[in-house]
Amino acid sequence: MDRRAWLDERRSAVVASYDAEAATYDVHGYPIESQRRFVTRLLETCPLGGIVLDAPCGTGRYFPMIAAAGRRVVGIDQSAGMLAQARTKGTAESLARIGLQEMAFLREFDAVMTIDAMENVAPEDWPLVLANLHRSVRPGGHLYLTVEEIGAAEVDGAFADLTGRGLPVVRGEVTEGDVAGYHYYPDRERVLGWLEAEGLEIVVEEFEPGDGWGYRHFLLRTPGSA
Repeated sequence: MDRRAWLDERRSAVVASYDAEAATYDVHGYPIESQRRFVTRLLETCPLGGIVLDAPCGTGRYFPMIAAAGRRVVGIDQSAGMLAQARTKGTAESLARIGLQEMAFLREFDAVMTIDAMENVAPEDWPLVLANLHRSVRPGGHLYLTVEEIGAAEVDGAFADLTGRGLPVVRGEVTEGDVAGYHYYPDRERVLGWLEAEGLEIVVEEFEPGDGWGYRHFLLRTPGSA
């Protein structure tokens, strides 16, 4: 199978999975305390009344935090089901069905947050998505990005299994288990290279380990006046 066609198929599977789970997505327990702490840090970089892009916003989990801090929010997501749940929050100034790869905002936001989403982005699309996020925020604005990591043994096992089935994968891709149809786990050095190439400055980086997995949190600053 052609790799681009396979990636398109996997992306459709991700969307279908989130659509199916949207109505009960917030019922399940989820490790979000560090995410909330970083959202607070991000909001502190925004002026009161400033506007934040939540991309993708999912069910709008963080909308109440943003509103309570006196900031406004715009949400986008490629899942219609997730957007339907976000709409029930009644908080966002606008919601749109747009994927990270299709974003075309130009310096419209004081801050941007991309939480628990980059694992669904293929390596070929990472530079495009980072460029889209960067372009969305005003000069000197901040971005909050999470990157999920798993153990090398699991990465190697998935790569051996998928290549053994003749699929056009690269190391780091996983399609089985609790991955919504597709996850990609780049190592830290590759992520740092992409961030540097896009001209994004790391303000804060933290790693939160879990049981065989973890989240790397990045608070990033764009060039320009702070």
